[in-house]
Amino acid sequence: MSDLGHLALAQTHYLPIKHQGDVHNGKVRSVFWLKNRDNVRLIQERNYPVHPKTQLGVMITSDRLSAFDVIWHATQGLKGVPRKGASLNAVSNYWFQEFDKIGLAGNHILEVPHPQVWIVQKADQVRVEAIARQYITGSMWRAYDKGERKFCGVTLPEGLQKNQRLDELLLTPTTKGTLTGIQGVPEQDDVNITREQIVNNWQAFGFKSLNDVPQYETLLKEGCALADKKLRAVGQTFVDTKFEVGYVRTDDGWKMVYIDEVLTPDSSRFWDSERLTKGEVIENSKEGYREFLLDNSRSGLETDVLLNKQRFAKRQQMAKDYAVPSEEFMRVSETYVGMAEKITGQTLPPSTNAREEMLDALSEYGLVA
Repeated sequence: MSDLGHLALAQTHYLPIKHQGDVHNGKVRSVFWLKNRDNVRLIQERNYPVHPKTQLGVMITSDRLSAFDVIWHATQGLKGVPRKGASLNAVSNYWFQEFDKIGLAGNHILEVPHPQVWIVQKADQVRVEAIARQYITGSMWRAYDKGERKFCGVTLPEGLQKNQRLDELLLTPTTKGTLTGIQGVPEQDDVNITREQIVNNWQAFGFKSLNDVPQYETLLKEGCALADKKLRAVGQTFVDTKFEVGYVRTDDGWKMVYIDEVLTPDSSRFWDSERLTKGEVIENSKEGYREFLLDNSRSGLETDVLLNKQRFAKRQQMAKDYAVPSEEFMRVSETYVGMAEKITGQTLPPSTNAREEMLDALSEYGLVA
């Protein structure tokens, strides 16, 4: 275990990368927005196909492990999951390229200096986390099992069973961040919303035009259709995912693109297809780790704290106090690396010191302080 622990890059926002303003430090990624002179220089030197006034950033995908909206650590000094960040980037890069091949929207990535590093263009984010479901499982099943039938304005039929395939792809959007002043939408992050609410308040949700709402839905559905086809070819079943979109500036105005990550084991669920035909669900995503945390007999954690939004402060403290058995982190690593290699058809490159490797790569861009 100690041979692998040093490979996990958990702390990324302290890296000596030239930037302006605060580092945006999310649950998994850190973004260093570049100074204006570096923006101008790189656009010219690297011949990036962007508007001259585009804001560029260095996005680092860490090995941090987030579940139930908090960050976890493990025994034996593991602060992250070895090779997780490189796996996420490899999978996203693959899907973005596949989307380009069939003419879907572009994305925010301009260059990949290192397996855990992207040079990105800043996008105006649409404040909708677009969740697409092909099966009823996870949080939706837990709610359905307790009697809920209406999800984001869509009523599901009676009699569905856990892990059953739905008749059609179901879009269940939630808010991205806290939005204010929208009738019927609580002022808190990650709350369910309906299509009607989006259409009636499209500007508040960050859309540039009302016509962009059906366009965003098309991007979700076509992206999921491609994923379903490609994953079946490698023995995996596409279960559900989330997409995020935003706008980048062009000479003609604004263009909607995919942002963040797409169709990774962090943001999606994948099941082993062969085992599914035998009635077994084998998770090949972060859901397996969530199930470990929810299994009190294995983790010893209080399930209600993990699921109850009203006890989020208690959950944060619990994640600080509880050290996950290191073997669970290594199982996550095996799952992520295995899925990255299965999806992309490529061996994930080895790494001995990701921090120094990425700084070496970024020094060629003149971005190391």
